[in-house]
Amino acid sequence: MKYSSLYTFFAFWIIASTFVAAGLDVYIRYSENAFEFPMYFIFFIATVISSLPGFLVVWACIYFIQISSRPSRAKLIRFFKQLYTIAVIYGFLAALILYAFGFENTFGFPGIAVTIIGILVISIFITSEILSRRIADALFIPGLSHFSSLQIFAFIFSSTHKKTNMEISEQQTDPGKPSHSYLAKGFITGFLILLMLIPTIFIYNLVTERQDRQQEVVSEVSSKWASAQTLSGPFLVVPYNYSVTNNDGKMVPAIKNIIMLPENLHVVGNITPEERKRSIYTVLLYKSDLNFKGNFNIKIPEDIIPENLDFKSARICFSLSDFKGIEEEMLLQYNGETVHFAPGLPVADFGKTGLSAPVKFDSSFLNVPINFELNMKLKGSSQLHFMPLSANSSFQLSSAWPNPSFDGNSLPGKHSVSEKGFSANWDFNQANLPFGTVMSENDITKFETTQNNQVQYDEPQRNAHKNEEVKNDLSFGVSLVQPADQYDQTLRSVKYAILIIGLSFAFFFIIEIMQKKPFHPVQYVLVGLALVIFYTLLLSLSEYILFDYAYLIAALATVSLISFYVKSHFKSWKTAGIFFCLLSFLYGCIFILIRLEDTALIVGSIGLFVILAIVMYASRKINWYGNPGKIAYE
Repeated sequence: MKYSSLYTFFAFWIIASTFVAAGLDVYIRYSENAFEFPMYFIFFIATVISSLPGFLVVWACIYFIQISSRPSRAKLIRFFKQLYTIAVIYGFLAALILYAFGFENTFGFPGIAVTIIGILVISIFITSEILSRRIADALFIPGLSHFSSLQIFAFIFSSTHKKTNMEISEQQTDPGKPSHSYLAKGFITGFLILLMLIPTIFIYNLVTERQDRQQEVVSEVSSKWASAQTLSGPFLVVPYNYSVTNNDGKMVPAIKNIIMLPENLHVVGNITPEERKRSIYTVLLYKSDLNFKGNFNIKIPEDIIPENLDFKSARICFSLSDFKGIEEEMLLQYNGETVHFAPGLPVADFGKTGLSAPVKFDSSFLNVPINFELNMKLKGSSQLHFMPLSANSSFQLSSAWPNPSFDGNSLPGKHSVSEKGFSANWDFNQANLPFGTVMSENDITKFETTQNNQVQYDEPQRNAHKNEEVKNDLSFGVSLVQPADQYDQTLRSVKYAILIIGLSFAFFFIIEIMQKKPFHPVQYVLVGLALVIFYTLLLSLSEYILFDYAYLIAALATVSLISFYVKSHFKSWKTAGIFFCLLSFLYGCIFILIRLEDTALIVGSIGLFVILAIVMYASRKINWYGNPGKIAYE
């Protein structure tokens, strides 16, 4: 039965558009820009409309293909060359449009382009398999009931089709000698490598999604326990009465707060980590026992009139990040008296959240040491920071947690870290502070840590931001780090997927040539899927057991599966053993690269150089041209 070219290629257009829309819907749905509602029908309509010009171009060329005196294979190759060329152009333009409108991808614009082009090529490939007989009839190729899209794809990249007029049905008379040239097989292998990178994008997004889920669990548990804490204080706040000139030129009374910092402050703290389980996730929390001890020795600057200070309204303040972390009532020993704190701060220079209490303070307390001491039990999560608000201060922290990260504006002057825990000491003096021990409210200037990394604000914006900037610029402390975050290491391993897939396919390509027993592209795809499933195994196992064990189990399962598959194809345990050793070595190298940080680049470069040298040595005797006039492995 004959089919008209219009009917056939209209069906081709609609079926291919259906597959393209499905592929785009899956890709967008699992990307970082996933929509909250199905987009399949929108993508289908957009694909049909946008592909109409390309469809008309191909259909216009059908007439010239039909009347051509070329052999059947040449007609098919010309037809599919047009299709795949248009697919590449459309894929590139679609990726450019998505990228221009802000669509993001883990691998940037190249990742978007490769993925969309891959979706278009695969859609054309599948549709051509479904409509192969109708396409042959529409192109006036008599006697051809079916053709292989894989063979056509190979011939597109091969120049050997010009050397013979054999029909596709007559090409492969000997199943042991495939009709592909080395060049064509190399192009197919390279395309399959790029094709198998598409699932790794979804794997990468899956890992990111699981990591985000872990962060949600951590945030949820931390919000019910207590968040990361930043402490500052104690410090005194005293109202100050003064006069200002209003818009009418009259002097009117005004009040502002004067902040007074301690002369000496000594903080000693012990941090007790606690791990809480929520579903399959572990959340790291802590309890701390802190002691603040020091004294005030207030020296009023010349620009402040002592008689204008409202000593009766003086308050002592202490700021922190989260009230929920306070386990016991905070009692301050101030000049021999016990002071009870209550929520609320009269100023927000060192934080918006905190406690304060009225204290006895008058002119007789000026230039006289006023001792204080505060014990507090504080809960938090992951991080404990301080602000060195004193002319002279020292901080001593210790914990049984063996994985600290000393961060913030200052590193400890002395520290020790071992399997039993850590201890750290910080020391500061007046020269370390960007302001004096007595200042007016909102009179703190930003502490510029560098000259080349400054944020410029207009005056209203600066007033809104400067308190937070001071807090961020001055705070220091320790973060309790959970070692071997499985998601970070899995993400790093996914980034090396192109090495795993590319080198594995290269091994197959070299060995099949040496043994003169070709590996079918479908078999390459199966092996590629096994290599991709390694990452899902690694991700799922690492959520229950240590990452090292998860990597070992996933790699061993993948390498064993591929090795047994090689044995079934090449009928040789020796070849299977070679593959087992090569893939094991490859996964071992990737594991080392994941473990390394600063030296990963040089070690990886040396490893790639060694692997390339091995491949070049193993392939030195291969006759890449084969025998003249034959399209076979010789």
